[in-house]
Amino acid sequence: MPEVTTRPARPEDAPAVTACVCEAYVHYIERIGKQPGPMLEDYSKVIEDFHVHVAVSDGKVVGAIVMKTTDEGFYIDNVAVRPAVRGQGAGRVLLELAEAEARRRGYHSLYLATHELMTENRSLYTRIGYVEYDHRLVDGYPRVFLAKSLA
Repeated sequence: MPEVTTRPARPEDAPAVTACVCEAYVHYIERIGKQPGPMLEDYSKVIEDFHVHVAVSDGKVVGAIVMKTTDEGFYIDNVAVRPAVRGQGAGRVLLELAEAEARRRGYHSLYLATHELMTENRSLYTRIGYVEYDHRLVDGYPRVFLAKSLA
């Protein structure tokens, strides 16, 4: 795969981000019985309202990450990578970007959530240092919350 670079998402990236997210999550519909929450977002609005970066390879958006500041801290709301490039480093680059951004903003940890049935995501996050700390029902989706210390 050509080199992966990241940059802040621009308004004109919304269709590519939407396509990326849908490609990344579509295989979960059968497992969880409905579209995952990220597939329902209006990415024009998300890009306007939150801190969104895209991963680009060979001029094409191959991944995206949505970061927010909440009452609980620095939150990774969504990270998505196109299946065609999964396992080639785009997700790692985006997650490292989030860690750097959290540090830059003075946070000592960051957190994220995933659907409880997305077991491969839970395993990945655990392998890279996240620790499960809560289970909540959010907008009708059973979510597992994980945090990572940046210390």
